[in-house]
Amino acid sequence: MKPRSATPMVAALLGACLCSGALAAPISLSIIDTGGDLASVQTIIENYKKANPDKVSEIKIQRAPAPELPAKIKAQQDAGRLDINLVLTGQDGGALLAQNGQLIAIPDYQKNFPRDGLTDAGKALYDEGKGVLIPSVGNAGGPVLIYNPAKVPSPPKTAQELLTWVKANPGKFMYARPANSGPGRAILQGFAFILGDSKPLDPEKGWDKSWDFLKELGKSVEYYPTGTAITLKEFAQGQRWMIAGIMEWDMKPRAQSVIPPDSKIAILENTTLVVDGHYWCIPKGVPQEQVDVIVDLMKFMWKPEQQALTWKAFIGPVVKAAALASAPKDIQDEVKEFWRPEYDQIGTKWKVSPPLGVTELSYAMERWDREVGADQVKK
Repeated sequence: MKPRSATPMVAALLGACLCSGALAAPISLSIIDTGGDLASVQTIIENYKKANPDKVSEIKIQRAPAPELPAKIKAQQDAGRLDINLVLTGQDGGALLAQNGQLIAIPDYQKNFPRDGLTDAGKALYDEGKGVLIPSVGNAGGPVLIYNPAKVPSPPKTAQELLTWVKANPGKFMYARPANSGPGRAILQGFAFILGDSKPLDPEKGWDKSWDFLKELGKSVEYYPTGTAITLKEFAQGQRWMIAGIMEWDMKPRAQSVIPPDSKIAILENTTLVVDGHYWCIPKGVPQEQVDVIVDLMKFMWKPEQQALTWKAFIGPVVKAAALASAPKDIQDEVKEFWRPEYDQIGTKWKVSPPLGVTELSYAMERWDREVGADQVKK
């Protein structure tokens, strides 16, 4: 009998391997960052590429303001040519993308990303994300008021004192448009608690006091910039004496000498800090072989030894096991240097609330744009 040729068998096996993706080529990781998350996670992404050269061939990065993100993604989705396969965003961009239905549901997210191992802030962000947004970093957020002690020797202690101070010092207080600013969103969400609104998590039906207060406050605000960086710059230059802040944007600017190191913070009476954080998500239209790698990267990002590296950006991990003590010593030392005693009172003196849900936050940002910011927003 003539021996059977091995060539067809080899070809069949090779074809099966190719079809199963076992020999899939490494992907190009094309990232857009709209929330500054790379400051926390870029090292993690690079660590993954180094450990998995068979999965990621290169990393491409672009940045954009959060309000521009949905239209940018939609244009690519409509054209069928998506050149972004991973979005890093804050609650602003994430809420808009989720509300528009532009994101995939993360495969087996409850199994791959179990909630039980998260910090309290991480759990709040996880719940808000509803399986389409995976939290990467988070903390108790704000609002806090960052002020120049030379110009503000007696900072306001209540909402009414803040309003009185702002009216007496027109143009000296500033916060940025909430749709593109963590401190701006903290102001937007925080006053519902400070003022005792009827439904702090319902901006449509329960924020009567907040909307009135923000409009009145705005009469003495010169303008609202489109991002946090401008508020920090003008504060450092002395144009503003008090600006909105959150934990991350209080500590990091002092550590980087963006604002004076002797800047102080005030936390108003009845403040409930609103959780702030960043998300990773995948737009609809990304090929499955890329989705598989990105989900694997997300799982890698949640490893405690990787999460511990996020402390360097002063926002902190969402994974409970990545406590500050597990971070490299240089990161520990820097965080301790710029930490404030007020932050040790979080959970005792200062309560913490989850952020608004996706629908509610989208509504609040849009209404602020329409009724509060209106013509006062400037780039």
